[in-house]
Amino acid sequence: MHLQKTRTPADIECWLTDMDGVLVHESTAIPGAAELIQRWVDTSKRFLVLTNNSIYTPRDMAARLHQAGLEVPEENIWTSALATAQFLRNQTPASEGHGRAYVIGEAGLTTALHEAGFILTDRDPQYVVLGETRTYSFEAITKAIRLILAGSRFIATNPDATGPSTEGVLPATGAIAALISKATNRQPYIVGKPNPMMFRSAMNQIDAHSETTAMIGDRMDTDIVAGMEAGLHTVLVYTGITQPDDVARFPFRPNQTVDSVADLIQLV
Repeated sequence: MHLQKTRTPADIECWLTDMDGVLVHESTAIPGAAELIQRWVDTSKRFLVLTNNSIYTPRDMAARLHQAGLEVPEENIWTSALATAQFLRNQTPASEGHGRAYVIGEAGLTTALHEAGFILTDRDPQYVVLGETRTYSFEAITKAIRLILAGSRFIATNPDATGPSTEGVLPATGAIAALISKATNRQPYIVGKPNPMMFRSAMNQIDAHSETTAMIGDRMDTDIVAGMEAGLHTVLVYTGITQPDDVARFPFRPNQTVDSVADLIQLV
């Protein structure tokens, strides 16, 4: 029987990392995040910053990270919108020509689908694609329900039920997807974390292999479980959602735990 060799950060050639709770907290960079990113650049490591947020384009997201003090090129950002667009492009046969999608979402999602060759329309679309937006409208949701009942396939960028705002939580993609599912009796295919599909699409983007790729996250129930299922070296940081006392509640373990990304700098 062949046993897999225990991996360490020194064995890792490519890094995937969550953003919120790992690199930034609200609008502030977490100490050590800028230095770790610079370390990856200096050592020519391939890396992607992953986010389930489908609102922003990579360029917009890079600008937001810059404001927080982190210099991340837009080509090093992978969103659930990009993963969804890539998934749907691969799902749509070339013989069908341009794919057609009815989209509820912001520029991050509409831009990604447009660049993947999709026509955005409410006339007989193959897909109804639900993403994040701050302005969910009853009219758009009703249109989505009717299109799904008429045969369009239901896709959601991510399962997150709520999102943050300065006033408190906001309903997010998962909550609206539940509403549509209740009305249609159809469950969406969800591309974003914790679906390992999100990680596999990210690895394809940087030509990475699971044996030499690590995932850094702050949540056992999304980042770590999906990283584990994708065959990656998983690193849990305690600067976000999951805290040390929480880990024992889960039936799986990360490969490595650290207080923050600052502890990884000298290990890379």
